[in-house]
Amino acid sequence: MLGAMFFSQSSHAQAFKYTPKNPSFGGNTFNYAWLLSSAQAQDTFKDPNASSFDFGFNNSPLDDFNQNLNRQLLGRLSQEVFKNQFGDSGLKEGSFELGGFQVDVTPTAEGIAIKIVDIKNGGETQVVVPFF
Repeated sequence: MLGAMFFSQSSHAQAFKYTPKNPSFGGNTFNYAWLLSSAQAQDTFKDPNASSFDFGFNNSPLDDFNQNLNRQLLGRLSQEVFKNQFGDSGLKEGSFELGGFQVDVTPTAEGIAIKIVDIKNGGETQVVVPFF
């Protein structure tokens, strides 16, 4: 009789479904920011080889103003040097020396090639300005 009691009652069960939290393994992509902030909050290890860049987030308003003024002044000076060297007509073909740089301007099939060589350390770069 006892056995009949156990078999007569129906049992209900539900299927378990695993859903990962990490979006790298198929979880919801909205979990990414939460997982990253949790990991960064728990990270107490600082890499000794990592460079510490200061992007200006910790600067005072006076320091920001000073840096901005210096950038504007250097930009204005470079515009004046460029204007004095090349005039209002723009770049002319030839070889020029600007400060510590040797600038070679040559026309090519693609456009105007500008080769800039650092005289002190020998580093160089080339820029091609295409025709429009």
